[in-house]
Amino acid sequence: MDGKLVQDTQMAVTNNNGVFDKCYRFDLAKKYISSGLYPYFRPIESAQDPVVFMYGRKVIMVGSNNYLGLANHPKVKETAVAATMKYGTGCAGSRFLNGTLDIHVNLEEKLARFIRKEAALIFTTGFQVNLGVISALVGKNDVVVLDKLDHASIIDGCRLSYGSVRKFRHNDMEDYERVLMDSTDKGTLTVVDGVFSMEGDVANLPEIVRIANKYSSKIMLDDAHGIGVLGKTGRGTAEKFGLEKEVDLIMGTYSKSLASIGGFIAGDTDIIHYIKHIARPLIFSASPTPASVASVSAAIDIIESEPERIQALWRNTTKMLNGFKAMGFHVGLTESPIIPILVGDDILAFKMAMKLQERGVFVNVAVSPAVAPGKALVRTSYMATHTDEHLDIVLEAFQKTGKELGVI
Repeated sequence: MDGKLVQDTQMAVTNNNGVFDKCYRFDLAKKYISSGLYPYFRPIESAQDPVVFMYGRKVIMVGSNNYLGLANHPKVKETAVAATMKYGTGCAGSRFLNGTLDIHVNLEEKLARFIRKEAALIFTTGFQVNLGVISALVGKNDVVVLDKLDHASIIDGCRLSYGSVRKFRHNDMEDYERVLMDSTDKGTLTVVDGVFSMEGDVANLPEIVRIANKYSSKIMLDDAHGIGVLGKTGRGTAEKFGLEKEVDLIMGTYSKSLASIGGFIAGDTDIIHYIKHIARPLIFSASPTPASVASVSAAIDIIESEPERIQALWRNTTKMLNGFKAMGFHVGLTESPIIPILVGDDILAFKMAMKLQERGVFVNVAVSPAVAPGKALVRTSYMATHTDEHLDIVLEAFQKTGKELGVI
């Protein structure tokens, strides 16, 4: 038989699944599942409280972004139920057409007041906010400038845009200025996380504002993990630094402190009006559900009326940060309720998470591409509603597990 024909026949057999071939060859996750070291997609059988049920047993949750403990708050749930009874379970269309309810408009007005901007626009998911806003604003003659550790939704928003993308080393202001200096011939939009979601450190917003002003760059702040957490009244990273007026656009999500799912962008009226009519993820997606919208509105009311929740969150954060440091864990540069335990090796991080689960503690694991290769971590995060008893149990479990695995 002709050699080329044999080769072609072998290739045809190998690729007989076509575009699905890669799916059948993907076995990495299956190996971790079979070895009992798979820390993802674990089913939780209760609400996102400090204690949850998994596999029929109680586990202390230190892997949730429910920072203020509002996701199971009675007022939030009652408001969601009432909205569902009045408006139904969905809007059956996009915001652009039949899917705008009066409560959508009311929430946008409330969010604008809360964030101290002229206007706000709500999206069905936080991921869609970054997709829609960045792709709407950044044209073919523009440059979007990113921190290398920006969230995946920011990266994907850039991919949808027609502009150039340039990155600077994480929180490196000298490198940020270098990138802007090389982009002075075009309009630039700087997009950064307020709180970086894996390691919990905070953007150097004062320097970002100073350098951006020097080179006429506009600033968009993704404050998904900052709102409800940072600032005297929980309005986020810009409030923390007293720079609310200097930041052009502030993005936030509901799936953290605001007890629901969805997201928003806030800024000047004309900019929001433009995004409203250009952003494809807004125009071509179904509208946020009545229950979601009502939940966020109730959560904002609670944040404003119960400032002690933020104080409790920071008491718990300080206790855990000091506890981990005292035991010898490496926690990096965190300045938020996200406290990473830096371990480096992927397998070690998986083992640690599973050992902690056996001891009744739920944590998350971040490996590449969520973090840089060789920088695997166990991610913990805290709520205002954790008690000292909960936190003491977590610290004891970490101490035993850390010593057992040689992390401390």
